[in-house]
Amino acid sequence: MALNKVEICGVNTSKLPLLTSEEKDALFARILKGDKNAREEYIKGNLRLVLSVIQRFSSSNENVDDLFQIGCIGLIKAIDNFDVTQNVKFSTYANNSIRVSRSLRDTAYKALYARDALTKKNLREPTIMEIADEVGISKEEITYAMDAIQTPVSLYEPVYTDGG
Repeated sequence: MALNKVEICGVNTSKLPLLTSEEKDALFARILKGDKNAREEYIKGNLRLVLSVIQRFSSSNENVDDLFQIGCIGLIKAIDNFDVTQNVKFSTYANNSIRVSRSLRDTAYKALYARDALTKKNLREPTIMEIADEVGISKEEITYAMDAIQTPVSLYEPVYTDGG
């Protein structure tokens, strides 16, 4: 993984803008009013945060471009869900939102155990609704939790490994 690479996904990382706290606050106020240009500028102004997060994976074999894309999606979700009334810095919120929470992982593992138990009991793969009923959690929460614990797959991974 070459983090000294200047261009990631076509973005020249050496030219990323730096926003002051005041600029971030002003942009976020505009974002809350529905200003799409302010949202775009805020995203660009926080791409360095994505770079700092992907540096944690420097010893892995993950593709830097894939990690950057995943990080950008996480950044956008963090912007869309950020609550300014919570009195926390955006960078703190965004970093924490990238990690999968313990409660979300617990939900996913409960669903996995329920799926195994239902498979043994019914001799077939259970539906999401059956798993949700077994665990006592909504099917949306089950789906979200199961997605959250999936390992990201590189876009460059082959779909078939049998030579096809």
